[in-house]
Amino acid sequence: MASEVTHSWRDSYKGMSSDNIKGLVLALSSSFFIGASFIVKKKGLKKAGASGVRAGVGGYSYLYEPLWWVGMITMIVGEIANFAAYAFAPAILVTPLGALSIIISAVLAHIILREKLHIFGILGCALCVVGSTTIVLHAPQEREIESVTEVWDLATEPAFLLYAAIVITIVFILIFHYIPQYGQTHILFYIGVCSLVGSLSVMSVKALGIALKLTLSGMNQLIYPQTWAFTIVVMMCVITQMNYLNKALDTFNTAVVSPIYYVMFTSLTILASVIMFKDWDRQNSTQIVTEICGFVTILSGTFLLHKTKDMADGSMSPSMRLAKHTDEENGFGQEGIPLRRQDSLR
Repeated sequence: MASEVTHSWRDSYKGMSSDNIKGLVLALSSSFFIGASFIVKKKGLKKAGASGVRAGVGGYSYLYEPLWWVGMITMIVGEIANFAAYAFAPAILVTPLGALSIIISAVLAHIILREKLHIFGILGCALCVVGSTTIVLHAPQEREIESVTEVWDLATEPAFLLYAAIVITIVFILIFHYIPQYGQTHILFYIGVCSLVGSLSVMSVKALGIALKLTLSGMNQLIYPQTWAFTIVVMMCVITQMNYLNKALDTFNTAVVSPIYYVMFTSLTILASVIMFKDWDRQNSTQIVTEICGFVTILSGTFLLHKTKDMADGSMSPSMRLAKHTDEENGFGQEGIPLRRQDSLR
């Protein structure tokens, strides 16, 4: 009986293809660069905010800060590696590996930015990694695509068009109604825009990556207008993401921005991939359930990070909050991982 179970498991799990392994390596390397870039950019934003208008209140003085550009270049290197990863592996494999960038950014924020990480915050990050590992081990094989027009056909199916329409509507509501009122006090609005737009950008990035991979292999995809349409979508989405991510980083602690952005972005991106590329159609029920368990584990990690904030804020008296505000004026939070910096008196 045990032998039959073993053979059954081996039949259901065929291992990772060579393309999936390439995507895995590229995704891991991108996480190292992106995780470090959060810290460098935050340092640049702080220096720029000390001598000009902060990004969190609509300023763009960070564009004149060399340190911010170092962080930006580091992030671009990471995004290029991530871009290449999507050309080889499905989004449901590549995207969850962003959990590694959470650990890197949280540890560096604790050491460099003095944004203290509570023990439950560490446990939350660990849960994110465990959940991501579970998803990676049960990821589907990459779909065989021979032309960018095939991707365009997938993107113009009714199900994905409905998803895109819902995302764009929500983004406009957040930008024009909620962010002007609550953007400085509630982290989910800035991160929500980044994550929703990001789910569309990843689908376009994947399409563009496939087009470039096919072109380099001898099948020119640059002659198709669909390739350039995906390029335009990528540029628009990336600019929007960068703008609102800068606002989030300048307003809230990096140790909280990074994991919350990761969870929301990952969940929405995988949802978009499931709808557009029909990843779950190539998997059995056991693999799908296991991946859902991985999602739940990741979300549990995020819940712990939120509770860490509640514990830190809820345990402070008004005088302690004032002292904390004074410390944060200098950029250094003293209690746990506050979800928002008390910058309203600036």
